[in-house]
Amino acid sequence: MEYISVMQFAEKFGISERTARNYCASGKIEGAFLTGKTWNIPVDAALPQRGAAKKKVSPLLTALREQKDSRMKGGIYHRTQIDLTYNSNHIEGSRLTHDQTRYIFETNTIGISDETVNVDDIVETVNHFRCIDYIIDHAEEPVTETLVKQLHLLLKTGTSDSRKNWFAVGDYKLLANEVDGQETCPPKEVHKQMKALLSSYNHNKQKKLEDILDFHVRFEQIHPFQDGNGRVGRLLMFKECLANGIVPFIITDDIKLFYYRGLKEWGHINGFLTDTCLTAQDQYKSLLGYFRITYK
Repeated sequence: MEYISVMQFAEKFGISERTARNYCASGKIEGAFLTGKTWNIPVDAALPQRGAAKKKVSPLLTALREQKDSRMKGGIYHRTQIDLTYNSNHIEGSRLTHDQTRYIFETNTIGISDETVNVDDIVETVNHFRCIDYIIDHAEEPVTETLVKQLHLLLKTGTSDSRKNWFAVGDYKLLANEVDGQETCPPKEVHKQMKALLSSYNHNKQKKLEDILDFHVRFEQIHPFQDGNGRVGRLLMFKECLANGIVPFIITDDIKLFYYRGLKEWGHINGFLTDTCLTAQDQYKSLLGYFRITYK
């Protein structure tokens, strides 16, 4: 059994260290024990529920979890894994086809190809499948720096980037970068800006689609990682839709230019990004209808 500290537990769930210690002292965290004056908390310990009843899990999240655990083929989980992974990676330059992505998910092999295949494309495809599993398992947890970094770690582990001493896998960028010719947050300011963003976002307990989109834009403007920001950001959007009972969506290759325009114009004409995401949401709703999964 692995254990974490009170500080790590508090950061993981976005609570104060004092609250975490109180949970330990009152026996609300199963398996926690003292060594001297230090609490040891099981790494998989859940956050105790406070007074109010736990938010009801949506039929979609229930279906995703059940099908993930049973490794059911041909359902909404299977389709989401392939479509979200293919499109998000393809936006970032992956040359794998939709069929190759599906083949990797279904058989764990690449299949025969007449063209040269980039190993990183394969590794990041497999890693992205793991990222989707992670957001399904942790959908209802608050977005914290630990969770965001874990997604990046899952996505970039084993890639050629992970062998570069200046590339921080699972941690914030060490070198300045830009996106579409625009400057992003300097490396030394990333932690401060991410902490402020997460504090502001998590303060709102009733999140709407607009709140999730605003968070996404601000995340991409900070651009906290050396690479992988777009994919991590879109995974977080999908997760937060699941967490808040909102039908999620997949930015497909055919609407990516509208998506880019929406990111650029957010704050001036929010409708560009909103309309693009609503279009993508309608596409996902059609899948839910086909699989007879109810939604609001």
